[in-house]
Amino acid sequence: MYYLYIVTAFALAFSLIADRKKTLMAIKIAVKKFVNILPAFLTMLILVSIVLFLVPDKTISNCLGNNNKFVGMIFASVFGSITLMPGFIAFPLCGILLKKGVPYMVLSAFTTTLMMVGVLTYPIEKEYFGMKVTVIRNVISFFIAIIVALVIGIFFGEVF
Repeated sequence: MYYLYIVTAFALAFSLIADRKKTLMAIKIAVKKFVNILPAFLTMLILVSIVLFLVPDKTISNCLGNNNKFVGMIFASVFGSITLMPGFIAFPLCGILLKKGVPYMVLSAFTTTLMMVGVLTYPIEKEYFGMKVTVIRNVISFFIAIIVALVIGIFFGEVF
């Protein structure tokens, strides 16, 4: 993680040297966007923290795959498909769940379906693309998410 900070610092320094005005304008825009999403981020983080505090670790592990990773993967895929959550909330949530013992394969299934499958956004998507294209896209995305989760499981040694 420290490498990322170092690379970012060098990139920022290089950008300041190249064009100080544009860099400062970009920093102002980034801070403004960060301040705009901060209330939603903090609210969701607090709610997730409360739920994770109230629900025992054993229950989370049992539901999300310590006993059967494939059942946990399917459960997470379905939950990710019907949940509407931005990535800046989903990824920290996955970090918390990882610390609670949820396998990478399950977290992969959750985040991939969360980003690719849209059950709640179906009505809007249907208006723009039509019912047939929307259904086909969501079904294909769901199966791609399952394949991605299985590959992650194989890569991290959770499947075999």
